[in-house]
Amino acid sequence: MIRLWNRIGIFRSLSIAMLVSGLIGGLLLASREAQHDFTSTTATVAGDTDAVRQLEQDLADRQNAQGKADQLAATDAERAKAADDQARKNEAASRAESRTTKSGVTAGPVPESCSSYSGNKAVGCTLMVKAGYPIAQMPCLDKLWTKESGWRTTASNPSGAYGIPQANPGSKMAAYGSDWKTSAATQVSWGLNYIKGRYSTPCGAWSSFQSKGWY
Repeated sequence: MIRLWNRIGIFRSLSIAMLVSGLIGGLLLASREAQHDFTSTTATVAGDTDAVRQLEQDLADRQNAQGKADQLAATDAERAKAADDQARKNEAASRAESRTTKSGVTAGPVPESCSSYSGNKAVGCTLMVKAGYPIAQMPCLDKLWTKESGWRTTASNPSGAYGIPQANPGSKMAAYGSDWKTSAATQVSWGLNYIKGRYSTPCGAWSSFQSKGWY
């Protein structure tokens, strides 16, 4: 009986040992599988991160390219507008010159602005435009007063004519300023008013001068 119990005890011990061994093996296998899954997950996350970074870089490159394209388009638009504005100015000047020459008056090319002149001529051009005349009238005014006085404020004539517009007598210009003997602005203002009253425009006055030798 004692031997039987000893055998039973040995069998129990072996069973318990096998059970414990199986449990330890299962735990080791589970640990290995978990380690494998963790490694795979880490690799997947790393791959996804690289993909996200690549997408962000692609997006940044596209935005940069679009910005450059927009800037280039804006520059082209500005250039086109400037060219169109210049073409309009040229066309307007051409039409004004055409209207002048159709009236039988030819006084030279039409300047783009009064900045084409200096000294008393610049004063005359500025006041002429302020008086409401187009810039196309300036060549006629230039020719007229170049012939009359050379645009000199102190130009005088034995007949009594004086100044840039050769007012006769010169004292007429006193109505526009007490400095009428020396001021280009005062003399030009009087002269433009005289032209408006008798010839309407500087080109009308120049046309009369060409036919009669005076205005």
